[in-house]
Amino acid sequence: MAAASSPLIPTQTDDPVALKAWIKAEALALGFADCVIAKPDAQAELARLEEYLKRGYQADMHFLGENLEKRANPALLVPGTKSIICVRMDYLVETPKPRHVPDAPNQGIIARYARGRDYHKTMRGRLKTLSQRIRERVGEFESRPFADSAPIFEKSLAENAGMGWTGKHTLLIHKKSGSFFVLGELFTSLDLPFDQPTSKHCGSCSACLDICPTQAIVEPYMLDASKCIAYLTIEYKGIIPENLRRPIGNRIFGCDDCQLICPWNSFAKLTPIEDFQPRHGLDRLTLLDFWQWDEATFLSHTEGSPLRRTGYQSFMRNVAIGLGNAPFNLDIIKQLQAKREQHDEIVQVHIDWALEQQQLKQV
Repeated sequence: MAAASSPLIPTQTDDPVALKAWIKAEALALGFADCVIAKPDAQAELARLEEYLKRGYQADMHFLGENLEKRANPALLVPGTKSIICVRMDYLVETPKPRHVPDAPNQGIIARYARGRDYHKTMRGRLKTLSQRIRERVGEFESRPFADSAPIFEKSLAENAGMGWTGKHTLLIHKKSGSFFVLGELFTSLDLPFDQPTSKHCGSCSACLDICPTQAIVEPYMLDASKCIAYLTIEYKGIIPENLRRPIGNRIFGCDDCQLICPWNSFAKLTPIEDFQPRHGLDRLTLLDFWQWDEATFLSHTEGSPLRRTGYQSFMRNVAIGLGNAPFNLDIIKQLQAKREQHDEIVQVHIDWALEQQQLKQV
């Protein structure tokens, strides 16, 4: 006689409260830092996005104005969705000093989430595993994982289910964990009890608005992407406006300043997930180190990395700006001149600017 397998508990008869508690425990066991159950309804966020689009703060990210109905009603994106399992993954590998933005002008600064493996793949993989574990318990059900990969108000869904509140910098903040985390969702056909929103705790603090190098946070809870260093160094492929180049400093992929200064990040947790550990020295290379990369090196060192999103030429454009902002160094001038013709016209514009900036600093 074959060994009996563990009996499946039909979704319809499983105690929803017990199932919800079990799903949360499984999520934590998979390395997620938190798990909440959200109602598939984001209608309340639609008016804010429409105002954002009306002001033109989306820059050339035109996709933000598409699929608004699906963003507001997740069941239109995935028919049959009854509940959304929202999770987060912390990504810090070392604790930053509270309310402190490091000053290392010769280093190429890459946002902390992007120094290791691309979290989108890690997130989706673990969500698929969570879905399979649920299926082993309850039987067949419909599910679909997302990690910043579809028209979803993921922050709003997580906030409405109590994972935190939207800070004045527009990022989600958790009272006991800060904001150094990324989000993911598992859309499901399960009938699960929804979690409730928490209270907001930014108060009168304006640290993130005050610290933003380009003043991209134009008012509390409203960000102008066309000024944001994360947008300029990652999404934007053109010539960066000259008035924004100095404020960019040596940030060559993203920016953490508004998070580093936030007092709630004194509670930020370190990640247990190995994929977030820096690779190829991305947490310590100098601007001149990065400037030596040819396209083959870029492709090799960014395989499976968020840095691939910029493309080689845009990445070198960012490094050139950093070199222009670095303290005067004759070697910087020589290296910029030596490699100028190896890059496209857009990068050359920024190389010429960087050379001018270096020469202005020469005593």
